[in-house]
Amino acid sequence: MAETAPPLPREKRRRKAETPSPPDVRAAVVQHRLTLRQRIKRDRVMLLLTLPGLLYFVVFHYVPLLGYVVAFQDYQPYLGYMHSVWVGFANFSAAFGEPAFWSATFNTLEIALVQLVFFFPVPIALALLLNSIASDRIRRFVQSVVYLPHFIGWVIIVSIFQQILGGAGLLPDVLGGLGLPRYDMMSDPDAFPWLLTLQVAWKDAGWGTIIILAALLNIDRQQYEAAAIDGAGPRRRLWHVTLPGIAPVLILLLILNLGQILSVGFEQILLQRDAVGPDAGEVLDTYVYYHGIKDNDWGVAAAVGLVKAVIGTALVLGANKFAHRLGHEGVYRGADR
Repeated sequence: MAETAPPLPREKRRRKAETPSPPDVRAAVVQHRLTLRQRIKRDRVMLLLTLPGLLYFVVFHYVPLLGYVVAFQDYQPYLGYMHSVWVGFANFSAAFGEPAFWSATFNTLEIALVQLVFFFPVPIALALLLNSIASDRIRRFVQSVVYLPHFIGWVIIVSIFQQILGGAGLLPDVLGGLGLPRYDMMSDPDAFPWLLTLQVAWKDAGWGTIIILAALLNIDRQQYEAAAIDGAGPRRRLWHVTLPGIAPVLILLLILNLGQILSVGFEQILLQRDAVGPDAGEVLDTYVYYHGIKDNDWGVAAAVGLVKAVIGTALVLGANKFAHRLGHEGVYRGADR
């Protein structure tokens, strides 16, 4: 004869009967879900704290997007947006049909590619080196030293490089003293992308380590201890613990850099464009400046700016989608994730 389970005590049976089933739990959560007005009232202090940042982006980033209507007009400043002649895609056709536009595009992509390949790893390597310093005092000192160039303006930085690498600078004098040909890197069109990358690395490498150092601090120290117990050396711990730990941050930074791939530094390049000539020194930002400000060709300049914005947005969205396929968060995730 089959055995039957002993009956539950009366108190346990009553508690079991009162315990809501999963659908009842979901219904209770929906019933007690706060309304939008209630959530705003609950989080009013945090919302007030975010209000200045929100206003900044609205006023200086979103409202100016309305100015892209100039890309479809023969814009005249004294007529304004409402009375300028609508020309449709004529400004885009004019820009795409001009050889100077394609030359600026090629120079922009070349400089962006060199900086992406050779500058992007520099803050990562510097952050790993700083993180390996055992003494807190030495680490803080080195961090302060490598951060300082970020606060120096491009005018001063270009002047410093001119004094070192220019025709009358330190490097040509040293080469001349050794009996070698004098070399002026500041006016060499072929070396221009590498010169810009060198300047950016010296100026912003230290500043770029801030986010990576914060990501390194979030890695669980027990993972290093477990890897060391398993016999992993410093290189294997770097490869199997450190890099996977900061991979989400690196992917986020890479996606954001892709969004800015067509903006390679307006002020830095404008200061050195004349030294190498427009054929090598013209990029899309300077092209917009000279056509929009100096030549008063506002429509073409706005059209090029709109193309840059569309391409940057497409690159961010595409790279973010690719990051999701690799199992990473990327910049954002949809509501269904």
